[in-house]
Formats: sequence, structure tokens, C-alpha cells
Amino acid sequence: MDQKAARVKKIDIDKEMRTSYLDYSMSVIVGRALPDVRDGLKPVHRRILYALDDLGMTHTKPHKKSARIVGEVLGKYHPHGDTAVYDTMVRMAQDFSYRYMLVDGHGNFGSIDGDSAAAMRYTEARMAPIASEMMTDINKDTVDFIPNFDESLEEPEVLPARFPNLLVNGTSGIAVGMSTSIPPHNLGEVIDGVIKLINNPEITTKELMGTIKGPDFPTGGQIMGRGSIYKAYKNGRGKLTVRAKTRVEDLSVNRKQIIVDELPYQVNKARLIKRIAELVKDEKLDAISDIRDESDRDGMRIVIELKREATPKVVLNQLFKHSRLQVTFSVIMIALVDKEPKVLSLKEILEHYLEHQKEVIRRRTQYDLDKALDRAHILEGYRIALANIDEIVEMIKNADEVDTARVNLMENYDLSETQANAILRMRLQSLTGLERDKIETEYKDLQEKITYYRSVLANEEKLLEIVEEEIMVIKDKYNDERRTAIMNRATDLELEDLIEEEQIVVTMTNQGYIKRMALDLYRSQRRGGKGVIGISTKEEDFVENIFTTTTHYKFLFFTNQGRVYRLKGYQIPETGRQARGTAIVNLLELAEGEKINAVIPVKEFPEDAYLIMATKNGLIKKTALEEYDTNYTGLIAVNLRENDELIGVRIIEEDENIFLVTRNAKAIHFNEADVRSVGRNSYGVKGINLEKDDQVIDMGIDSAGEELLVITENGYGKRTPISDYRIQNRAGKGIITANITDKNGKLAAARIVDDSLEMMVITQDGIIIRVPAAEISTTGRNTMGVKIINVGEDDRVVSLARINDDILEAEDKDGKKEEKEELTPEERAEARFDRIVEKIDREAAEKAKAEKQAKQEAELAEKEDEE
Repeated sequence: MDQKAARVKKIDIDKEMRTSYLDYSMSVIVGRALPDVRDGLKPVHRRILYALDDLGMTHTKPHKKSARIVGEVLGKYHPHGDTAVYDTMVRMAQDFSYRYMLVDGHGNFGSIDGDSAAAMRYTEARMAPIASEMMTDINKDTVDFIPNFDESLEEPEVLPARFPNLLVNGTSGIAVGMSTSIPPHNLGEVIDGVIKLINNPEITTKELMGTIKGPDFPTGGQIMGRGSIYKAYKNGRGKLTVRAKTRVEDLSVNRKQIIVDELPYQVNKARLIKRIAELVKDEKLDAISDIRDESDRDGMRIVIELKREATPKVVLNQLFKHSRLQVTFSVIMIALVDKEPKVLSLKEILEHYLEHQKEVIRRRTQYDLDKALDRAHILEGYRIALANIDEIVEMIKNADEVDTARVNLMENYDLSETQANAILRMRLQSLTGLERDKIETEYKDLQEKITYYRSVLANEEKLLEIVEEEIMVIKDKYNDERRTAIMNRATDLELEDLIEEEQIVVTMTNQGYIKRMALDLYRSQRRGGKGVIGISTKEEDFVENIFTTTTHYKFLFFTNQGRVYRLKGYQIPETGRQARGTAIVNLLELAEGEKINAVIPVKEFPEDAYLIMATKNGLIKKTALEEYDTNYTGLIAVNLRENDELIGVRIIEEDENIFLVTRNAKAIHFNEADVRSVGRNSYGVKGINLEKDDQVIDMGIDSAGEELLVITENGYGKRTPISDYRIQNRAGKGIITANITDKNGKLAAARIVDDSLEMMVITQDGIIIRVPAAEISTTGRNTMGVKIINVGEDDRVVSLARINDDILEAEDKDGKKEEKEELTPEERAEARFDRIVEKIDREAAEKAKAEKQAKQEAELAEKEDEE
């Protein structure tokens, strides 16, 4: 018991855990997961190559069973399981994994579709030609050797590596607390970079990129942008956007197909195709009609057929966004430097490799020098022996034994033991004249070599010249063309890139159903018409908002609870004219009981613009528009008191005037300066003093037009000049804006207009009529108005919208002002609406011209870079 007690050692468990885990982590980092900066290999890769070389399985010898090679590695150097060794060797033989394969495989070594390699008993392997360059001069003491796992053999600590394998083939690995991910590169470019560094040790990363343009993946593809490459090369960390190489082919007159010729690095082709098929099935990619794999031994070919009239660029952008046709490759250039992991820049990697090569050449030269000196020493003994051959022969004949002869030679002719032994082993044929000449010639050549070796060891420049000469030989033998294209600048995918910009109509119902439709689905109609069915609603629902914008506008959704949500036009589902649309709760995360009460589309967020908000109880609030320029959604837009809700939101600029119109036909007109700007999370101030049974139905900005258009529940409407409404102070009771009776009903909606605009009138049953504002009569404030739309017995008007405040401008900028003044109001309205199409076509043409110019500039920049 006393002996057992003496063997018990008390330790601090916390300290022991830290120490033990640190030892474990360093063992994983150094012994398994990270490559050495000198040869770019992890231990398992190095051991496989050394075992192949030791077995004599070079590229000039026949293949041997993989099981034999795995057994050799496993039994002698790497006792971590046959699966680990074989899987590593398989990757070294895959042309889609390694830029320059180090193993020449024979048999099934897997595919880019993710197929596994055949079992090791079926496949065969040997060293690839370029792998032999990793082993060159390994037997000339160029690298250190260390004991293997059981100390029965020795293995190289690092390989001579005649080319910069760390960059050429790249590597990846996960250690403890860190990982490495170094992309492969083009051999010729990297070697040229090494030579540049030799000639200019002060070279910058930017200058190196003139030669090493960027990673060169075995599967090709495209790297989007040089800036991300520069960042990764300079800092040792970065992210590259890699895309597939695609092209578009004509399938028929109105149909096209996308051909994928190259994939991003490490993308599984079969999984990619399956993912695209799932996107089509889930209706996320509705423009694709078929997808198939036509790859064969001649190369990759994935065919994506598009539906009629589909735009290939849009589909491609969708594929880049939702599938692995575009991936992000993380660059983490961590490698072992003197057995310590370090994050390295491109230049530092090349510097460490160059130092390694200098050491290899230096040690090889020293090895050759020692061998030459040893041989010269023996030849010097031969020369002495040949000069005194008769005496030496007689001395050897008279000696009693070999040791006596050796001693006599050493004492009488001042020879070393090595020289004396060599003379004693000389054959009689060495005494011939020819052999004597050979000895003299060899001795002279050795003296020249010795002089050269010593000069190399004494002169750094000569050492670097040898490195340059030998590495250029590697380039001449194995260099090939770059596979991965480098684009001039990154094309970071914004969501707008996924959808063509087009004119749309967005409608939203009172109960929160929203949809978008193409603008051309509506047709202009005359006053008093029955309209067209614009939306099919539930019996208790009705259309509340309608907007004409583009797919790239941002929609700010303000709820009855004073919160703001955000969507872009293309995020709103597109449906047919009679479809009800999508419930907004499926697009926005609304709280229980929360519904959208105001929607406003915006293109940008200028600093001098403000949002003005009105509530049902007559409060008004002004907040800078830029406070809503955020990707966050569900933020507080306005604080509301009990029993109040938001009913209107508009964009307002400095010195504009505001209208508030109530259900009981009261209107107040005041300047925005009466409302001071407050923060997003605040209450409003009183805008109009309401009667008990009244509420605000709408708000307008008078700079948006010249007249106030109001429409009643029973379809009566009128225009009244803004000049008829005097400017008041806010918080007043307002003045009468219409004469309401049982015949025309209370006010349903109001808008600021001019006679060049067209209006949308929507009823509770979803009937929509499009009518020019010019066709609605202009009358005084205290009048009933005229019939605008025939409303059914159980129907009523609920909403009024003017066609695009942002697209249809108050002043004609197309040089047709005089023409406008000569036309009747009806003709002007029709002509202006017809010119929408001209404006859209013109903008599209300008956009195409800008894209063409940008492409030409990019090509010119690329040409200049090459020069």
C-alpha cells in the first residue's frame, strides 16, 4: 500500500487538461492536418510519395496494386488506417482534385459526380512524372531524415520539392483551432513568380500579381474580381467568388439553352444538377424547361433548356444565386514554418520556398563537394602509386600481411589510410597507359568540380542562379495553359441582377393579399365604364392599395401598429389578372392582429427627403427618409396611442404643403415646416382637429399636382383646384371639400392630381377602371361631383390611385411640351400614357448601350493588364 501511495501524484486537473490538450492539438497540427511551407505536403502525402520512390515505382515503371502501396505506407510510415492512406492517394490521382496530379492511377479513381474510387485491391498506381521532381536529389543529404513511428526506419522530414507544390497544387485541412485552405495555381505562373522574387527581393504583392494572376483550379471556372485575390495574397486570408463557365446557345427561334462547360472547384456535378432540378420543381426557377448531363470523355457539358421567351442572363443570375454554379472559396494560407503554424502572404510563401531551395542546393552542393573531395583524395593516392609503382609493388610483395603493407605505404609515401587501402585494392589493369590517362583526366575534372562547388557555396548569387536554372527546366517540362479565367472586377450579385427591371402594377387588399402584374394587363377606359376585373377577392375583402412601379423598387410596408417592413418589387409574387394574390403574412413576419395600412415604393433614400405620416385620429409625423434605409424589417415607424392607426405615408421635401382629408369631407392644408422632424421611434403631433364621428381617410402633397381629386363611396368624383384651399396652421378643423349626401355617400379616397395623369378607381368587389384625370370634372369645393364609375348595389369605392407618380412626370421632358398644349385634355392624357412605352424602350436602349460600353472598357482594361 505504501508503494502504491508513493506512485500516486496529485495534479491540478485544470492545468493538466490545458497541457494535455495543447500537446494533442500541436500533434494534430504538426503531424497530420497542416502542410509544410517548403514542400506543401502533409505527412501522409509525403509518406505516400516516399514509399512509391522507395519501391522504385516511378512513371517509367509498371503500375502496381494500390493495396501493395497502401500496405507499404501503413506498415512503415503511417499507422493511421488504410482508409486514410488510400483516400489520400485517390485524391492525388484525380485530375479534378489536383491541378498537377502526383499519382498516376490506373482504374476507377472516382469522378466529379462524387462516385467513390474502386477498392484498393482493384486499382493500380505509380508516381506521376511531376512527382519524381518532388524527390530529386533526396539521396544527396538535401533534407533531414527522422525516425519512423517505431524507430525501425527513417523517413524524410520534408521533400526537396523542385517546384512550389504548396501553391501549385494547394491544400486544405482542419486542425485544432485552425484550418488551412490554399487554392491551386498555374505551375508556370508560380515559377515565374519565384524568378521575379529572385531578381527583386523587394517585389510587392501587386507586382507579383502581374505574373501570378490568381488561383488556377483544375476544373477551370471563373474568379470574379482581382481585388479579392489581391486581399487574399496580401493578408493570407480572403474570399474568392468562383463561377462556372457558361455560354448560351440558340435552341430554336424563341428558345435558348445554357451550356455549362466548367464548374467551380470542388463542386459535385451530380448534386448540382439535382439541386437545379429541385429549384425547378419548387418553382423557384420557373424559366427552365429541361436539364440534362451530356458530359463525356471529351469534357463537361451540362445543358439547361429555357422556356420560350426566357432571358438567359436572368436565369443565369438566378442559378448563380441559388445553386453552386457560383461558390465562395475561402482562402486561408496557413502552413507550418519551422513546425509552427503561420498565416502567410503570397510573397512569404515564395520566400520560404526559395529559402528551402537554397538550402537544398547548398546541401546537395556540399554533398557533391564531399564526394568529389573523397574521390580526389583517392585519385591522389593512385597518382603517387603510379609514380612509384615498382617500389610499391616490391614493398607489398615483401610485406608479411596486408596490415604491414598498409602501414609501410602510409609511412613511406605519406598516404592516408583510405589512400593506402585503395592502392592495395588496385587491379593490375590500372597499370596500363590508358588507365593511367583516365585517372589523370578524372582527377583534373574533379579539381574543376571542386572549384565550382566551393564557388557556389561561397557565392549567394551563383546559388540563386542554379535555383533559377533548375526551376525553369521544371516549367519547360510541365507548364500548361491557365484553366481558370480571372474577371476584371467582381460581379457581386445584388438581388436586382436576378430579375429584369420592368414596369409592374402592385395591388394589395385590405386583408393583406398582395400581387404584382405587368402594366400592360390594364387598358385605358372611358368615364362611366364598367371596368375590367383586376383582382378576385374574398367576399369580405377589398382592394386597398395599387401602385405602378418597377421590379427594382423597394416597398416600405407600414402597418396599423406603426411598424415598417420592407420588400422589393420582384419579391412580390407575380400572378394573373384575376388571381387574388399572396397573403402578405407569407412574405412578412407580421404580429397577430397586425395588417398593412400604408405602402410606399421608393427607389432611393435622399438625405433631404422626409416621410410624412398621418394617423386615423388626425396625428401627423415627419421623419427623415434615410432612417428607413435599412435591411432590418419590422422596426417601429411611429408610436401610436390607443385606438389609433396609421392611414397614410408620403415622401415630402422641404417647403411642401400637406393635405389631410377626412371621411366627412373636411380638408386641411398646411406647410410641412409646421411639423418638426422627429426620430423613427416617436409620436406624431396633431394635424387636424376631428369631430367625434370623423376620421382621416387620406393624405396628399400638393406639389404632386394642381388639383385635389376626391371620390365618394358611390362612385362620384370631382377635381378642385388646390388654390381653393388656403394654407392654414396645422391642428385646425379644416374646410369643406365636398358636399356629401345619401346619393353620393361619404368620401372614400382623395389624391393630388393634374390633368395629364391617369387614375385607377377600385371598388370593394375588385372592379378596376382606368380613367384619365382630365375626364373628371373640375368644380368648387362644396359640390357633389359627377359619376366616375357605376357601382353595384352592394358595392362601393374603396381606393383611388394615380398611375406612377415616379414614372409619369408633371413636366414632359421629351421635347413635346408644345404638342401637349395643343391637344385636348383627353388627347394629352392618352398621348402621355402611350409615351410610357417610349420611355421604357428608351431607358432599355440606354441601359444596353451602357452595358456594351462597360464591356468594352473591361476588355480594354484586361488588354492593358496583359500588356
